[in-house]
Amino acid sequence: MNVQRVIRELRAMLKDAGLSGSFLVRDLATGDELGISPDVELPIASLVKVPLAVAVLERIQDGRIDGADVIDLPPGLIASAGQVGLSRFRHPARIAVEDLLYLSTALSDNAAADALFGLVPPAEVNHVLVDAGCTGITVRHTMRELTRTPARRFEPREAHLAHSPAIGSRTAGHGHPIPQLDVSRANSGTARACVDLLQALWLPARIPVAVAAQVRSLMGENVIRHRLTPYFSSDASRWSSKTGTLLNLRHEIGVVEHEDGSKYAIAALTESTVPAAVQPTAEAAMAHVARALHDQLRAR
Repeated sequence: MNVQRVIRELRAMLKDAGLSGSFLVRDLATGDELGISPDVELPIASLVKVPLAVAVLERIQDGRIDGADVIDLPPGLIASAGQVGLSRFRHPARIAVEDLLYLSTALSDNAAADALFGLVPPAEVNHVLVDAGCTGITVRHTMRELTRTPARRFEPREAHLAHSPAIGSRTAGHGHPIPQLDVSRANSGTARACVDLLQALWLPARIPVAVAAQVRSLMGENVIRHRLTPYFSSDASRWSSKTGTLLNLRHEIGVVEHEDGSKYAIAALTESTVPAAVQPTAEAAMAHVARALHDQLRAR
């Protein structure tokens, strides 16, 4: 099928699901790629935990941080409790840095990520990205700032009241009255920049090889598997990824490694026009689009 026709049909599928999106799939062996609006900048939400992991692990490797050091963490570090993790704890905990890395990356634990940001602030994570040659991602704030959105004012059954102000308020330059959705104030990036980071991790040149391997391992242990995983994980392929979710934003980036040795880096960044927290149709649509782009590229 003609590639332009495929792209048109996939855009229509996204629109029918109430989504707009920025997608990119890259063959890591050849550099060939296929995407939909891959250079649109969006807030990246929890995707920021991947460069954070790189920054912390580099400092562990060079001795600036001891991965076995424990950090005392009181309860209530982040007011908005996530589905899992330290924000659900009711009592103080002592957790080693390397275990915080697992919680932050594999479980997307915001409180664990902020404990790591206490060791490597956002500005230093940015320096690590620049050194790695990944300049399209900007890290500006911790996860605590990310959770200070209208969503924390409402009960789960009232989620639509938090999502409604997020929808349709973006300016032509991707500004937004909600700071966490404004690309000039939020942690931000593009699908292309995310794929560049994945390539730097799977084909390490400027990131230390051991650090890249550890980040790949953490992404392979991702427990959030309802989005793209059903379309990419099988007995004949391995899917390693990180998700990001904030109000009407739903993202996932990852690499699928096939039994034949081929590897494809994939970034799917989307925003929804539907004021609802739970949107299985949107999740399925973004996964279908990512898989269709992958299949089209692989068939070339």
